[in-house]
Amino acid sequence: MRRVVVLAIAVLLCLVSAPTLSLAQCSASGAPANCGVPGSVSMTAGRVVRLQMSAGSTALTAPTPSDFDAGFNSTTGPTLTISANAAWTLHIRSAAALWTATNTSPGAPARANKPAGDLMWSTVSNGGFAALTTTDASLVTGNATASNSTTLYFQTLYGWTLDTPGNYSLSIVLTLTAP
Repeated sequence: MRRVVVLAIAVLLCLVSAPTLSLAQCSASGAPANCGVPGSVSMTAGRVVRLQMSAGSTALTAPTPSDFDAGFNSTTGPTLTISANAAWTLHIRSAAALWTATNTSPGAPARANKPAGDLMWSTVSNGGFAALTTTDASLVTGNATASNSTTLYFQTLYGWTLDTPGNYSLSIVLTLTAP
C-alpha cells in the first residue's frame, strides 16, 4: 500500500512539473480591451438518406369477373418520399419467389405456386408496368433533395384456371441507396 502511495505521488509530481502545451492566447490592456484568438472547427458529413412510406401495407383490389376476363386489375399503392443529401436510387424487389397462400374454401385449395411476377409495379398509373422479381430493380433515382415523392402503382395478374379462392400475400422490399 505504501509503495502505491509513493508511486502515485511521484506521478503527480511529474505531471505538475511537466511543461504545459502552448495554446493560442492573446492579451490586451487599456480601454476598451479586446483580445481575439483565431481557431477552426471541422466535421465530416456522410451520405444521409431517408425513405418514408404513406402506408406500410397495401390491400390489393379484390378481383371481379371482369378483372379475370381482362387478366388483371389495378391498385394504387403507397406514396414514397425520399430525402437525401446525395444522388440516390430506390430499388424494389419481392422478398420471395412465390406468394403466401391460405385456403379459404373447402375443396378449392389456394394457389400455392402464384409467382411474384403476378404482381406488376409502376410509378405511373397508366403504363410501364414491370413484373416483380426477387432481384432489385431500379424504381426511381434522383439527386440530393429535401423531399421527392413518388406513388407506387400495382397491377395484379389473374387467370380463371389458376387463381383459386384464398388469401394471398407477398412481401415487398424497398431499398434506398446513395452509392
